[in-house]
Amino acid sequence: MTTPRLVLAGITVGFACLLSCSFAMAQIEFEAAPISYDTAPVNNRVTKLQAKIDAGEVEVQAQRNHGYLNAILQLLDVPQSSQVLVFSKTSLQLRRISPDRPRAVYFNDDTYVGYCQQGEVLEIATQDPQQGTIFYTLEQAKPGDDTAKPTFLRDKGQCLTCHASSRTQGVPGLLVRSVYSDGGGHPLLGSGTFSTDHTSPFTKRWGGWYVSGQHGSMRHMGNVQAHRKSPENIDREAGANVTDLSKIVSVGHYLTPHSDLVALMVLEHQVQMHNFVTLANFETRSAQHHDKIMNEALERPEEFRSELTGRRINGVADKLVKYMLYSGEFALESPVSGTSPFTEEFQKHGPRDSKGRSLRDLDLHTRLFKYPCSYLIYSDAFQSLPADVKAVVLTKVHDVLTGKNSSPEFAHLSTDDRQAILEILRETLPELPAEWK
Repeated sequence: MTTPRLVLAGITVGFACLLSCSFAMAQIEFEAAPISYDTAPVNNRVTKLQAKIDAGEVEVQAQRNHGYLNAILQLLDVPQSSQVLVFSKTSLQLRRISPDRPRAVYFNDDTYVGYCQQGEVLEIATQDPQQGTIFYTLEQAKPGDDTAKPTFLRDKGQCLTCHASSRTQGVPGLLVRSVYSDGGGHPLLGSGTFSTDHTSPFTKRWGGWYVSGQHGSMRHMGNVQAHRKSPENIDREAGANVTDLSKIVSVGHYLTPHSDLVALMVLEHQVQMHNFVTLANFETRSAQHHDKIMNEALERPEEFRSELTGRRINGVADKLVKYMLYSGEFALESPVSGTSPFTEEFQKHGPRDSKGRSLRDLDLHTRLFKYPCSYLIYSDAFQSLPADVKAVVLTKVHDVLTGKNSSPEFAHLSTDDRQAILEILRETLPELPAEWK
């Protein structure tokens, strides 16, 4: 089997490629040294599972209706409650996707699984601590074939045409897209598309998605199809505050009947946070590699760091800190809630301080999280950042939390917010610099 181009629908939904990637930006040369994205060894959740499969330590059972989906979710520790459904034809298996047969996406803190009814493959993307987002496919079990050994196939580079653009910070990554989608699921690209994260207005979110949950007076683009003659005039009222998706789509063929609103909001934050972490990683390694070459050529001391490298590291650190502290977050005008167990299950994970507080505690009244500092600060990808940039990021975060940095970009953080986040991190984040103590 040749590796098909993997595009996780909705999470970079493949219509980006249909736009010929005209939005591509000047990018880090991540296919060359020192990143060597295509050839460097990777060690992530998928490769670890593949090693267990190859060693016979785990068995992947296929089910009649969903193939390997259930087993893979369990083995990758991806919760069913994270299920979200996208109905726009904006993915690899577009023939399998429509408003009647949406595509399901599941995720945990570092891994994403895409599933289509009767699809040929499962689509997986996972965050590698060193190499950023890595894309895989897993061929679904064929009926009656109990002998095949599941094998994850890594994408050969086709995905990067669109999965490494300005929308992903110029590095291999993911994004959540919102489109005007017609009754057949076709995206009406001429009417505009939106890349969404925690800064996005509600009015621009979730076009081409099903959304189950309550959101008061706010309105979004989900749960409805657009008309080709006037795509922008979607019936937002018809798609608002839908708590039972079975009234608008058959959900019996999926693992759950939900496309949880809170899961969608967490997903939007998470994928872009991954991209900023990867950017900080790649940019720092690239700058350090350039210094190494120049130091050898100019016979400078091996540890010499150029002013340019310092600026590059400082620049990506600024971007990461702003995003991880939710600068520019859209202020909720009404409380929001989902319909699945996702909210409860999500908050159970991760460390808590002596007062019982966690960066995973959701607010859902005026903002997404109660303590606005990304929970992905605990992730392997963040903790594995090159020491130079990690130190700069932590210093900048500390400056914000202690009031040393009182710039308008962080005005959304009250004194109480800053103190609470500072206390949580002091107790729960390992290997903090001395200035944090």
